[in-house]
Amino acid sequence: MSFDPSLLLPPGLDIPIALGLVALSFVTSAITAAFALGGGMLLLSVMVIVLPVSAIVPVHGLVQLGSNAGRAMLRRHQVDWSVALPMIVGAVPGALVGGQFVSLLPENVFALAIGLFILVTSWVRMPRRAVHGPAALIGIGTLIGAIGMIVSATGPLTALFLTQNPDRRVIVATHAAIMTGQHLSKIAVFAALGFVIGPWLPLAAAMIVAGLFGTWSGSHLLERLPERVFRLGLKGLLTLIALDLVRRGLFG
Repeated sequence: MSFDPSLLLPPGLDIPIALGLVALSFVTSAITAAFALGGGMLLLSVMVIVLPVSAIVPVHGLVQLGSNAGRAMLRRHQVDWSVALPMIVGAVPGALVGGQFVSLLPENVFALAIGLFILVTSWVRMPRRAVHGPAALIGIGTLIGAIGMIVSATGPLTALFLTQNPDRRVIVATHAAIMTGQHLSKIAVFAALGFVIGPWLPLAAAMIVAGLFGTWSGSHLLERLPERVFRLGLKGLLTLIALDLVRRGLFG
């Protein structure tokens, strides 16, 4: 009697799409490892196309939780906890507030919101902001936590507030720690809202493992590609996907 691997997948998701998502997790983690940002947004863009709307943000959050937690653990001695901890604390009420709006969003509005968010973060040069003091950092964490319940991939937005540290390694480690806290809060709120994560755990686990390998090998895979060429290609791909999401949001 042979084992049917489709039994490990949630209803409605076939094996080729699942394998494609696992492979994409490897690629997007390699992108993030090599260029700091971009992988999570690309992963979200494809998930919007192939997953049910209700599963996109929690499943993306679960996969990104594993990816960021692994990165934070590897660089735990470089985390600036004076910045990370207040933003993680703020993410909890932010997720609770954002969760009140998630269930109210129709599918077309959800697609439109993610499409517009991808376009803005891909093309608009955001001002860098140095935020000081625990209260201000908690407030920023709350705002980003609420936004993350709707658009999920808030890594680029979080990074805008970490540039005050001159050490890039500290920025990367602190960013990973903050995103771990944000995604953990997000998953907890979705579970409280009734989303059943169990059927998605095998797929998420496979994507997390693939992502860890992608993180490890990212710099070796992509170091020969000129960064400018890569970023233009990534921006172009994200733009096409985002425009299609905006079209679906506006016209169905």
